[in-house]
Amino acid sequence: MNFKEELKNYAIIVDKELEKYVRKNDCLEKKLNQSVEYSLMAGGKRLRPTLILATYKLFKNDTKVCMPYAVAIEMIHNFSLIHDDLPGIDNDDFRHGKPTNHKIFNEATAILAGDSLLNNAYLIISENLKNNLTKENIDSFYELSYAVDRMLIGEYVDTEYEGKQALIDELEYMHKNKTGALIRSAVRIGAILANVNEEDLINLTNYAEKIGLAFQIKDDILSEIGDEKVLGKPVGNDRKRKKCTYVSKYGLEKAEQELEKNIKEAINCLEPYGEKAEFLKDLAIYIGERNK
Repeated sequence: MNFKEELKNYAIIVDKELEKYVRKNDCLEKKLNQSVEYSLMAGGKRLRPTLILATYKLFKNDTKVCMPYAVAIEMIHNFSLIHDDLPGIDNDDFRHGKPTNHKIFNEATAILAGDSLLNNAYLIISENLKNNLTKENIDSFYELSYAVDRMLIGEYVDTEYEGKQALIDELEYMHKNKTGALIRSAVRIGAILANVNEEDLINLTNYAEKIGLAFQIKDDILSEIGDEKVLGKPVGNDRKRKKCTYVSKYGLEKAEQELEKNIKEAINCLEPYGEKAEFLKDLAIYIGERNK
């Protein structure tokens, strides 16, 4: 199975799990449930749950233990996307080539749909802990909760720096939290659930931090020069809102150099695992080469 097939296969596995948690009924909250489903099942790369599963598979084969976390982290990611798109934050009209949640439903419903996804992620993990109160599960729950806290802080800093100049350290802090924290936690959760040793956890954490930063740099580049038809959303919004990005700070050429540097360093972190880490290495390359 080549990389693209394997990546697609992970997405199919995650989608099947997510479908189990989509609420379909005719109760008073029907519109809220539709709003949740609209964003959660809109597609996307399923990168974060894939990282949990693929990291775990470096060491063990049966990924059943990972599934509650794979579902939860994707719910949390979609919560963040719904809220990102709101008028008070990024004010985006399109995502994945479709109108954003608040454009299809309304702002109040979109806010509550995001809240519902966040809370349901914790319900899923709580239910898992009731049945499997192991150190690995407790540590993974902490990793996920900590990542959400850092993600929200990163989002806040991002809004605060609109129209302002940030120092390089401030820009990196913003993006390590806003985008990188959830990616970092995905890799660490996969490693923790596999009960890896401290050296492996350090290697994989370093890998995760590099690809997390690379992912945001690539987003910044695509926001500047991407293809709107492929991206499924307008290009140039970051510039219009005077957001502090790697492109606005470094310029396009230097941002691309920073992207390449982080991808190479991420791959180097996986050298101790040889061919077993081929998918994760290819995933790092994919993050740098993606067009959406």
